[in-house]
Amino acid sequence: MQIPRQSTVWLALCLLAQSTVFGGDGGVLQPFKRPYLAPVRQAPVLTNSPRFEQLLRAGNLYLTLEDALQLAIENNLDVEIQRYARSTADTELLRTRGGGLTRGLSLNLSEMPAGVGGPTSQLLTSSSRIIPGTSVSTNPLEVGALGVVQTNLSITGATALSTGSVIPVFDPFLSGNFNYSHLSTPQTNLAVAGAPNLITGNTSAGVGYRQGFGSGAAVSAGFTNLRQTTNSIRGSYSPYTASALTLNVTQPLMRGAGFSVNRRFQRQAENEQKIADLLFRQQLINTVYGVTRLYDDFVALYEDVKVKEETLRLAQKLFDDTKAQVDEGALATVEMARANAQVYSTRLDLERARGLLEEQEVILKTVLTRRGTEDDVVRKARVIPMGTLALPPEETRESPELMNIAAQNRPDLSTAALQILNSELSLKGSRNALKPQVDIVAFATNNGLAGEVNPVAVTPDTTFIGSYGSALGQIFRRDYPSYGAGLQIDLPLRNRVAQADVARDEIQFKQTKIREQQLRNQARLEVEDALIAQRRAKAAYEAAIQARVYQEESLKAEQAKFEVGASTSYLVIQFQSFLAQARSTEVAAKGAYVKARAALQRATGTILADYSISVEAAHQGAR
Repeated sequence: MQIPRQSTVWLALCLLAQSTVFGGDGGVLQPFKRPYLAPVRQAPVLTNSPRFEQLLRAGNLYLTLEDALQLAIENNLDVEIQRYARSTADTELLRTRGGGLTRGLSLNLSEMPAGVGGPTSQLLTSSSRIIPGTSVSTNPLEVGALGVVQTNLSITGATALSTGSVIPVFDPFLSGNFNYSHLSTPQTNLAVAGAPNLITGNTSAGVGYRQGFGSGAAVSAGFTNLRQTTNSIRGSYSPYTASALTLNVTQPLMRGAGFSVNRRFQRQAENEQKIADLLFRQQLINTVYGVTRLYDDFVALYEDVKVKEETLRLAQKLFDDTKAQVDEGALATVEMARANAQVYSTRLDLERARGLLEEQEVILKTVLTRRGTEDDVVRKARVIPMGTLALPPEETRESPELMNIAAQNRPDLSTAALQILNSELSLKGSRNALKPQVDIVAFATNNGLAGEVNPVAVTPDTTFIGSYGSALGQIFRRDYPSYGAGLQIDLPLRNRVAQADVARDEIQFKQTKIREQQLRNQARLEVEDALIAQRRAKAAYEAAIQARVYQEESLKAEQAKFEVGASTSYLVIQFQSFLAQARSTEVAAKGAYVKARAALQRATGTILADYSISVEAAHQGAR
């Protein structure tokens, strides 16, 4: 049977609607869209970048600060973990476009270990110990030099805000069914069916479609078909087909109504995408600052080893000179014992300095590679610093200007602001749940019936004689329509659950605002402290230089007196210890001055720009 023209138009409209609404992002007749999902590796890459092999020559890793930063960006596992944050945020947007809730992002970030040259360990020698100029090394693990500190940028608290009013599922659903049944029903009254055993065969099939929209509307459509055969003489048709095309629409007017309420999770997911980029940027800042500090400490320790070697050379020379004078009878034998004790005490300092350097080397190689010292090539490589501690330029900007720079550049402050926006969106959903449920409901159904005349019927009716095409024609011509509309009201008399959620969410929102201010205060404190530390470190370095110069002059004068017999080895040893301490102090002061500059760069959020590091390139594994 040829389908009527009205049926063709109806089918075309249905196909057009299906192709436009399947986007499922909560809008009305939106084209199909899905958020960009960054490619996710099937398995994490745990091999070092080619740059490591390029810097390795004859078993030595010749490393500048520039090289160290590049290796960290390419290989550091903390950075690698945060590369997945953007893909995670993309899944959040995809989920909320389908009508789901956000699952949230982890706001935990990692700091670099302090290292043996960091704030938890002493680099300086001290002349106040029993043996002047000596010290005994401490296990770095015991003093926390190897620990990785986790920081959390969340300001919303441990308990999430309530989900608020329920949003519709934006993704469309198709359903289908097919059923067959054969029923035999004994009859107690022949007047009902005209047969003692009523035999009925049913075959039913149908398809359904449902979807929610950003306005809060829920739409469902169904196409049902029933084919039945019967031996009853009371039915006019056997077999016959009954079909119906039904459309149901529900539109909330108060609770759950409006695009701003039903799209709030999408907006939160969009903010999470921005937060993911900020998290990567913050992790990059943490890593660059940490590597800069570890490298500067390594260079300082490397230079301190040279200081200790020079001190040992002076102690050995003093011992040789003392031995020569003792052999000549110009000095007492006890002077030789004192000189020999100085040699061994300086050797102890040298071994300690070499041990600290080796420990710092292991830490540095661990943060610059993917498998650390598990790789034999990495474990055996000796790091040779190619740079020196370059003195930073003098800071001329004052605290207010630096704080303005920090407010513009620090990712943690921007992350806090986005969390405030997401909290406001959640609070809007909580308040919406206080409203009563008032919905407009409407339905429309087109019915069709066709079949063959029942041969055993007493009074056959020929009105609906026809095939399945006749039933479809009746549906699409709307020969037998049914429709209706109404208003459904669900008015909670107390609604204490929603009231409690709103009250708690408002309290949490206020706490979040307070935490944001705390974070800004902390940022200001970090800028102020870094600025003060840089000024203090510069003054300390300048004083250390002068102290070292005067100690060198004092030692030369005492050695000259010793050579002519006007001094003792004890005094020379004392001045050697003073000079050793002054030289180590100068190295430490210079390192502190350089690190103070890096701390200020981190506090103001400019460290990436200062080292010409591109965030987008770093996200791709390059600089």
